[in-house]
Amino acid sequence: MYGDQDTVRKILTETGDTWAVVGLSSNKSRAAYGVADVLQRFGKRIVPVHPKAETVHGEQGYASLADIPFPVDVVDVFVNSDLAGPVADEAAAIGAKAVWFQLGVVDESAYERTRAAGISMVMDKCPAIEIPRLG
Repeated sequence: MYGDQDTVRKILTETGDTWAVVGLSSNKSRAAYGVADVLQRFGKRIVPVHPKAETVHGEQGYASLADIPFPVDVVDVFVNSDLAGPVADEAAAIGAKAVWFQLGVVDESAYERTRAAGISMVMDKCPAIEIPRLG
């Protein structure tokens, strides 16, 4: 419903390989940690974004999207739905080409704002599940 297969494929294969993962920390029991590992295995550069600004999977972390000193292609969001809208707005502000809200992360107004800004968006899906399906 919030991202057809064409949009999913485009983000995963054509949009770019630098993925900021918002909510990614060194906590190995969190979903973000495992998904970031899968993204790396499929050739994506992950950029951890978390208040702790930890290095994760060998990549320097940043406290916010605005702190990242290079272009980001996709912003992958692992925060609660009530916090996700502002992250989508920050993604637009830094010039990201796409926003991806993880499974269970839904904010319909953020989805509409992001798409209206010309930014591709997928919501309530996981790239670690979708990438292997591309075949």
